[in-house]
Amino acid sequence: MKSTDRILDTIKREGRVSAKVLADNLNMTTMGVRQHLQSLERDGLVDFEDIRAKVGRPTRHWSLTATGHRRFADSHHDLSVTLIDSVQEVFGDQGVAKVIAQREAATFAQYQDALKDYDNLEAKLQTLAYLRESEGYMAELHRDGADYMLIEHHCPICQAAKTCPALCRSEIQLFRHLLGDRYRVEREEHIVSGQHRCTYRIGDKT
Repeated sequence: MKSTDRILDTIKREGRVSAKVLADNLNMTTMGVRQHLQSLERDGLVDFEDIRAKVGRPTRHWSLTATGHRRFADSHHDLSVTLIDSVQEVFGDQGVAKVIAQREAATFAQYQDALKDYDNLEAKLQTLAYLRESEGYMAELHRDGADYMLIEHHCPICQAAKTCPALCRSEIQLFRHLLGDRYRVEREEHIVSGQHRCTYRIGDKT
C-alpha cells in the first residue's frame, strides 16, 4: 500500500488526527507525513482544523473530505439506491420491507454458520468483526471494561442506508438476533447520523 493510501486508511479509521500521530502510527517522519498531507489536500481528499490546546500552539488535525470518503468502497452504491427506489415505486413500503427482511435472513444464516463452533462471547465477536472487515466495514473489536466495542470505521452500504433507514435498523436487529437474549447490543455512534464511525456496545444484560 502506498504511503498516501496508508495515511488515508488511518484517517478513515481514527477520524480527526494530527500529523505526529500519523507519523507514529505509520513509522514515518512527521515531515514526510506533512508533505503527503499537503499533496492530499491539493487533491481535495483531506482538510484540516487547527485545534487550540490549553497551552502552547494550536495543533493541526486532519480529516477526510467528502471526496476522501468516496475513495473507500461503497458496495453497489448507485445500483443499491436505484433498486431500492424501484422496489419502493413498484411494490411500496411493504415490498421494501420484504427485501430488507430477506437480506437480513440471508446474512443471519451466513453469520450463524460462521459462529456456530464458538461458545464464548469474545470468540463470537472476534469472528463477527472478521466477517464485517471482509465485507468492507473496516471493523475491529475492543474491550471496554466488562463490555466489548464493535467498531466499524466505514459503511459500504451508507448511501443505500441514507435512502432507506430501515437498513440500519436491520443491522442492529441482526446483531441482537445473532447473539441472543443473553446479551445487549447498543449502537453508540452512527455514520448515517453524521459521525465518522459506527460503534456497538455489547455485553451481558445482567
